[in-house]
Amino acid sequence: MLFSQQTYIERRKQLRTDVAEGVIILLGNNDSAMNYPANAYKFRQDSSFLYFTGQHRDGLALVLDCESGQEVFVGDEIDIDDIVWYGSVTSVAEMAEETGIREVRPMAYLAEVCAAAKAQGRTVHFLPPYRDDHKIQLMDLLGIHPAEQKAAASLKLIHAIVKQRSIKSAEEIAELERASEIGYDMHTTAMRLAVQPGMSEAYIGGILDGIAASRGSIVSFQSIVSMHGEILHGYPSPRALEPGRLLLVDCGAETREHYCSDHTRTTPISGRFTQKQRDIYDIVVDCHDLALTHAKPGVKYFDVHLDVCRLMTERLKALGLMKGDTEEAVQAGAHALFLPHGLGHMMGMDVHDMEGLGQIYVGFDEETRPRLDQFGTNALRFGRRLEVGHVVTDEPGIYFIPDLIDLWQKEGTNAEFLNFDKINEYRDFGGIRIEDDVLITPDGCRFLGDKRIPYRADEVEEFVKG
Repeated sequence: MLFSQQTYIERRKQLRTDVAEGVIILLGNNDSAMNYPANAYKFRQDSSFLYFTGQHRDGLALVLDCESGQEVFVGDEIDIDDIVWYGSVTSVAEMAEETGIREVRPMAYLAEVCAAAKAQGRTVHFLPPYRDDHKIQLMDLLGIHPAEQKAAASLKLIHAIVKQRSIKSAEEIAELERASEIGYDMHTTAMRLAVQPGMSEAYIGGILDGIAASRGSIVSFQSIVSMHGEILHGYPSPRALEPGRLLLVDCGAETREHYCSDHTRTTPISGRFTQKQRDIYDIVVDCHDLALTHAKPGVKYFDVHLDVCRLMTERLKALGLMKGDTEEAVQAGAHALFLPHGLGHMMGMDVHDMEGLGQIYVGFDEETRPRLDQFGTNALRFGRRLEVGHVVTDEPGIYFIPDLIDLWQKEGTNAEFLNFDKINEYRDFGGIRIEDDVLITPDGCRFLGDKRIPYRADEVEEFVKG
């Protein structure tokens, strides 16, 4: 386990207190077959189960009785056939003892506890499932059809977990720093490879995967490596890099304990930015740095996002790409032609931390409900007031998406704020994004990781030259 036994005991106690009544069931993940049962994907434990137990083995569950305080660690022992192939493992009882739980039951116990709770009219709290095997298991346990389980999931449990996991402890921050160190190696390697003759997107993507694996980690999401930076999730292709274009790399590492990093850098394949590229690149840099100065406790991250959008609009107006009143343009969402996503998201045990619990509960509250009816704003992932211990990404970008340009021009969308003739001169530009992970501190915020990946234009050119 990463943290002390007492850490997990206190986390579970707080969870029982916050939920207050009923029975909580947290399901750990099972192995997932790739193309036949014995050939499974690399196992990844459910983040919430790991947060409250510290245990990595497949086929486990946790039962917490909020009123009696009873805690039960649930799981079946592996048999000799598994031991022959995979070696001896810690017993279920030993894992329970490690995490500070005295009572151990086999997996069949879940049916007993659910049946008893239903008979007594008690609430069984569960999280929205994201794996099909869990959906089937919950249907067997509670009689709720998979199509109805997301709506039936416990809001009290969701809110209680979001409350705890949103604020990172010093121990968690140290693990996030380790993930950032691996991310530094990944990105600086990619930047240097990007300017080498004969490189391809796929080769660089493979190297990134290998760096994470060589450090005992995995990538925190499928690496984005693309000359088509305007495709927000542009995965690597086998084609060779082309001089004169930009390479956008968005990748991160996930430590063995599943704490993540997530950075993005955009590198000129020729080693130097053209003037046209630098004009756009410098806007993104300044938007990125503006967020760093504005992000501090008590400030709504949605307001920081809007401040970035105002700066971006002003600078794009100076280049002749936008026009009109800046505030009116931002309120209308005209800037979203260039920035169709939010400024950032929470980071932690998931690269989009707790997104599986429902983004509306993780990134927002009653004060900061997003506008779901406006393009761009509907893609915001985080807008809440910042608190000390939050870890968020700062990732502005500017993208020239030909299909989106064509659609808006055809429909006249925000035509009073957009110079389409000038915009069409950038149709083959691609896209630029700069992203860092930042910790909210009492005085403001700071980068995670001891070493900062170069991102200002002069720094990038100097770094790849070396």
